[in-house]
Amino acid sequence: MSKKGIIIVNLGTPEKPETKEVRAYLKRFLGDKRVIDTNRLIWLPVLHGIILRTRPKKSAALYREIWQEEGSPLLIYTKSQAEQLQTRLPDYVVRYAMSYSHPLIPEVLQEMHDEGVTDLTIVPLYPQYSTTTTAPIFDEVAKFYLNAELIPSLHFIQSFYDEPLYINALANQINQALLEKTIDKIVFSYHGVPVSYIEKGDHYLEHCQKTTAAVMEKVGDVPFITTFQSKFGPAEWLTPATDHTLKELPQQGDKRILIITPGFVADCLETIEEIENENREYFMASGGESFQYLHPFNDDPIFIDLLEQLIIKN
Repeated sequence: MSKKGIIIVNLGTPEKPETKEVRAYLKRFLGDKRVIDTNRLIWLPVLHGIILRTRPKKSAALYREIWQEEGSPLLIYTKSQAEQLQTRLPDYVVRYAMSYSHPLIPEVLQEMHDEGVTDLTIVPLYPQYSTTTTAPIFDEVAKFYLNAELIPSLHFIQSFYDEPLYINALANQINQALLEKTIDKIVFSYHGVPVSYIEKGDHYLEHCQKTTAAVMEKVGDVPFITTFQSKFGPAEWLTPATDHTLKELPQQGDKRILIITPGFVADCLETIEEIENENREYFMASGGESFQYLHPFNDDPIFIDLLEQLIIKN
């Protein structure tokens, strides 16, 4: 008789908002060739010689601003998502894992093995597929089972950017906000990636564009723009950049905006600190009048509905 398991996976977070823990996290994250696809002979000296000496202290200060009593928002919400999903699906063993922090993917896969799971579904918590986020999860799973004597039946959820429940949930968020306040433009902000990744075949840009189009089809005739945030390093990244756009919009007459981050399913540094704090300041300082940010799903039951549906369908 088969025993079914589910692992939902997000990116990860430092264990504490302190320099040492942030350095360990960034070392794992930025050391992944999937994330930084640059010649190792060039990149590793830069990572270890410059970035890991300077960036962790600054990042730790930012993490302290968003840290909650129970820990990082990303960890809190991912854990809650797993717990709610376990309640919905009592016949499954449900766990969560992180790509670059504990509990790491191999640790949770070992736990599933010890539990006797024979049928395992992996759900990367990224609606839009990218070689920088989803692919590393598949790499870790494949590596874990490389020479294993017993491999469970594996099911991978590659993306869910076009799932009706996901699109409807985003559109409903926006439509509810539009009932409460008049806005000049909707800003869709997705995490950026280098242009070179798209040129090599990553479907990420296409998935982002299709998400925006599907949501706006349900929202209707409201001006909107798709932007990309969180640029890192000197390479050319997807544009328009969220921060530059928010500085320019008030000058173009768009002084009341509604901003949403469809690529994130839980709040984290990039949503709270970067969008709600830093980018809000850019917009208001440039002449903006109203900045309304729609948070990710976090532990909203509608997202658990979506996860449950994805599992059952696969």
